[in-house]
Amino acid sequence: MYKFRSRADSDLFMNQGPAERILGIIGKQPGPQGIIEPADMARAIAALQAAVDEDERLRGGGEAAAQGAAPAAGQAVTLRQRAWPFVQLLKRSLEADTPVVWGV
Repeated sequence: MYKFRSRADSDLFMNQGPAERILGIIGKQPGPQGIIEPADMARAIAALQAAVDEDERLRGGGEAAAQGAAPAAGQAVTLRQRAWPFVQLLKRSLEADTPVVWGV
């Protein structure tokens, strides 16, 4: 379990698998501690958006997925759904010029 913290927003908890996937997408080494500096956040947001777009393209995602529609019964949770809270945390932290940390 990862707990991401920022002074700009409330804590964000994520299970290990999705958190490590998101950290990998933004170029951060998964591990017990880390930091995302404000200078790196715009690039991280862009990398996540590109990964979400590619994931939806591979899944054949249509307009419903782009609008954040919930998956039908039996469908996996999409990268867009997993990444959305993290992207919001990054955006708020970037606006407040404060880092996002975990494990400290």
